[in-house]
Amino acid sequence: MNQPHIIVALTERVKNTLRRGIIALLPEEADPDPLIRPSDRADLQANVALSLAKQARRRPTELASEIVAGLADPVIAAAAVSGPGFINITISDSAIWAQVRDRLTADRLGVDRPETGRRTVIDYSAPNIAKQMHVGHLRTTIIGDALVRVLSFLGAEVIRQNHLGDWGTQFGMLIQYLDEHPESPWHADQLTPGTDAIEALDGLYRAARAIFDVDQAFAERSRARVVALQAGDPGTVATWRAIIAESQQAFNALYARLGVLLTDDDVAGESFYNSMLPGVVEELRADGIAVDSNGALCVFDPEVTGPNGSPVPLIVRKSDGGYGYATTDLATLRYRVTELKADRVLYVVDSRQALHFRLVFAAARRAGWLTDDVDACHVPFGTMLGPDGKPFKTRSGGTVRLSDLLDDAVRAARTVVTEKNPQMPEEQVDRIAEQAGIGAVKYADLSTSRIKDYTFDPVRMTAFTGDTGIYLQYAHARICSLLDRAVDLPGVDASLNMDVTLPLRPAERALALTLDQFATVLTDTAATLEPHRLCGYLYTLAKAYSEFYEACPVLRAPSQPSRHNRLALCRLTQQTLAKGLELLGIAAPHSM
Repeated sequence: MNQPHIIVALTERVKNTLRRGIIALLPEEADPDPLIRPSDRADLQANVALSLAKQARRRPTELASEIVAGLADPVIAAAAVSGPGFINITISDSAIWAQVRDRLTADRLGVDRPETGRRTVIDYSAPNIAKQMHVGHLRTTIIGDALVRVLSFLGAEVIRQNHLGDWGTQFGMLIQYLDEHPESPWHADQLTPGTDAIEALDGLYRAARAIFDVDQAFAERSRARVVALQAGDPGTVATWRAIIAESQQAFNALYARLGVLLTDDDVAGESFYNSMLPGVVEELRADGIAVDSNGALCVFDPEVTGPNGSPVPLIVRKSDGGYGYATTDLATLRYRVTELKADRVLYVVDSRQALHFRLVFAAARRAGWLTDDVDACHVPFGTMLGPDGKPFKTRSGGTVRLSDLLDDAVRAARTVVTEKNPQMPEEQVDRIAEQAGIGAVKYADLSTSRIKDYTFDPVRMTAFTGDTGIYLQYAHARICSLLDRAVDLPGVDASLNMDVTLPLRPAERALALTLDQFATVLTDTAATLEPHRLCGYLYTLAKAYSEFYEACPVLRAPSQPSRHNRLALCRLTQQTLAKGLELLGIAAPHSM
């Protein structure tokens, strides 16, 4: 039975040993950083002697020698001074094998829950009702989902929030058009197969917009319909609710295909905050934070100025008395802090909104809604580009539907899966191509530093080689196949009783030490909110496994103890890859 204990990484154990040794030599150093990094001359290298030599009034090599002389830890097999004062450290083979054994028998691979006790609200995806999700929604949706998964795994209480665009003057126009064109189908049960409600609604909205722009009478009727919606007219509200329900059904189908965790329970659209807007504005006005500017109420941050040197306004009430998205965002932030009791609020929104969030956070702090013990953070990301290096568009210059982009990736994945396995049954090809294609899109996005732009290339991202999602999925499937075959070998049992006294071969050592960094990488990913760190680790792990597999026979190992140890390495690699892919929201197929 798995034991719920935490496994401290070997690097951390060595770091703690060095820290104790340094404090013993230099008591005035309360919390010294040993400055440890991987080394090609040993397992680890510590550069602390170079940084502390001046304070210690010793030559770096002398201080390094004193530190080495005081090291007493069975984890450390050897420590030696080299160069100008580096400390090269080799971890004992038995400690490395024991670490593999302990992670395999521990619950959660021995990963701690450092985010426990922290309530984090994550705002992501946020499509608009009655409009199809497009490529612009991809990054917020899958980056946000990956952060939800990683932070939850590390113990945070995560509250997902899908801030749907479900309110505004556009609904008056659409509802009026639907009322005047009852023959136009838009409910899912009225449509032909292959057409969803949101596609129909999107088309009807465009038709309504075309009439609105040229027909003054229709425009007036549409404005009156907005007033009716705001006043709670039963018929108008019923149609509005039906539009939202049909849209959410389509969104949920896409979320399910993407493997995203969002559900209807996570929805808190713009309309949810409508009743709060007057109170937000009045509080800002009464406190002197919002002031009149040409008939509008604005908040000015003296630290944010425009090209002419004047403060940039955050408009909280327009001159016509209406409210904009800045007002809604302020109400949203206040609600999340005061009602949801968030310790941290993350907004996964593209980088072009950086100034907006800076102004919103500053206004909320001045109002006292955002206090020093609450962290509000804009998590920005770059743009998906087409082959021409420009924002991804259709050939006609239109916005690419997200479903079409996923279809392109699945087709590309199907091609490579079929080429690799021409005899595979059609049903299996379909299943694997869907998993691989969706995984390829998500990995290509997540493996790029989120602040950078990247190019959508379905052929490159579905390759079986290189830094791709399908490469990681295939590595996982290969390990599963090997473990399945191992079950039939004589003398191999499920417990894989390991012999920690065996010497390590270089490829075994490299793989084991890479596996031991999983928890550290997750903590770094959570601290920086950068999923590409986890992607990079999983790719490094898959490569380390490939090198191990080529150098160290597993099923034909020279002895039964060696076979057990190597199978343990395979099993831990499989479990780590599976968990890592799960935290990215990517399937880990058993076969491909």
